[in-house]
Amino acid sequence: MAGLNVPENLNPHVSVDCVVFGFEFGKLNVLLIERNMEFEGKEYHDLKLPGDLVRKDEDLDTAASRVLKELTGLDNIYLKQFSAIGSPERLLRRPRDMEWLRSIGHPEEIVVTIAYYSLLNIDQDKASSFILQSNASWLMVSEIKELAFDHLSILEQALQVLRTDLILNPIAFELLPAKFTLRQLQQLYEVILGIKLDKRNFRKKVANMPFISQINEKQVEVSHKPAQYYSFNRKIYIKTKKSLF
Repeated sequence: MAGLNVPENLNPHVSVDCVVFGFEFGKLNVLLIERNMEFEGKEYHDLKLPGDLVRKDEDLDTAASRVLKELTGLDNIYLKQFSAIGSPERLLRRPRDMEWLRSIGHPEEIVVTIAYYSLLNIDQDKASSFILQSNASWLMVSEIKELAFDHLSILEQALQVLRTDLILNPIAFELLPAKFTLRQLQQLYEVILGIKLDKRNFRKKVANMPFISQINEKQVEVSHKPAQYYSFNRKIYIKTKKSLF
């Protein structure tokens, strides 16, 4: 019978999938798991999003945090739940996906997955116990054309949510150092939004943001003209946002 091999502590009908974006200046990556299998006499090396069935003794957020802790070694990673997917066709797009589920004792019934996204600064987190599993790697989002199951659709949805959040919320400043240049800020927006921004217009908009302040410090030991540093003031941001309502 389907699902007999599923461990008793797991809920066979609910899973979490995590879209972990990794920002580096100049590119946006996503963390993927390599899945090797043989199907109908051929070897396949597929890629999938990290995820797992939810344990019966944990809530959804805890399950997502567990998946990322096991994958990266990091605690307290920012996670945002952005979708619940339960289409009857989600596991039936490729026969080898269903065969792989059978091979690991996964139920052949439709599983509802709760999707989360996370955003990390790869360079900053590499310096603090960032350890990836051997079957996990970073790939540029723009280069991904196919994933297992319906994971490409989940990735595309996560990217749209991330871009909206970038515009509406101060998540950009979580990825920047405490002091940053306007070029760094613009590059971050360009990489995540996937567009080229006009330098003059961008700086005009930044100048009208009271929560971004110029500090009395410039770059040093650079081969070009030293740029001015700026900082983000969260208290002023919260006050400004409240006043809008």
